Amino acid sequence: APAPHRLNSGLPVNIGVLFVPQQEAWVVERMGNHLILPFSQGLNFLIPLLDRIRYVQSLKEIVINVPEQSAVTLDNVTLQIDGVLYLRVMDPYKASYGVEDPEYAVTQLAQTTMRSELGKLSLDRERESLNANIVDAINQASDCWGIRCLRYEIKDIHVPPRVKESMQMQVEAERRKRATVLESEGTRESAINVAEGQKQAQILASEAEKAEQINKAAGEANAMLVKARAKAEAIQLLAAALAQQ
Repeated sequence: APAPHRLNSGLPVNIGVLFVPQQEAWVVERMGNHLILPFSQGLNFLIPLLDRIRYVQSLKEIVINVPEQSAVTLDNVTLQIDGVLYLRVMDPYKASYGVEDPEYAVTQLAQTTMRSELGKLSLDRERESLNANIVDAINQASDCWGIRCLRYEIKDIHVPPRVKESMQMQVEAERRKRATVLESEGTRESAINVAEGQKQAQILASEAEKAEQINKAAGEANAMLVKARAKAEAIQLLAAALAQQ
């Protein structure tokens, strides 16, 4: 079904003096075929009977629900997918005369583009890339309509039950794989830490033994020096005593 129209109300009647509300653009026709540029916001003057307000375009951001549709991915999986389209009128003149119903045209373009882009991607591909591709494709086609697609968001993706079960099994297998990898990495880190601890303990033990031997050798050397000094002093005293006699 066509998307809802952007008109906030019926077309205004030309009474000569008109006030264009904020975030709106009015397209005026003179004598049926002569076009006047979209009227700016605020106070405007028209010629009664000759000028007719033909279109009222809203310049606000427009939200359109893209109906659910089926699409086939690159790996031959049929999906039911819908989304939300955010638009804005950039050129009121093109939006009025470029296409009969811009919103309906953009909605149909979004649906066909969605099917086309899904056919290029596998089921495991991220939806962000799909959204960006749809926005780029819509903007390339809707430029002549004076409408720019700001963003496209996928609301729901319905996957067949069997595919959903296989995806769930794949997710569980991936989780078990990550758990096994983490457990093995933990065991490896634990073994490395134990080995590092043993190595440090051996190094500290050898350094302690070395320091003990050095201290023991130094003590023995000092003891020998003390004994030698004592003997030397005893000999000197004995020699002095003999010299006196």
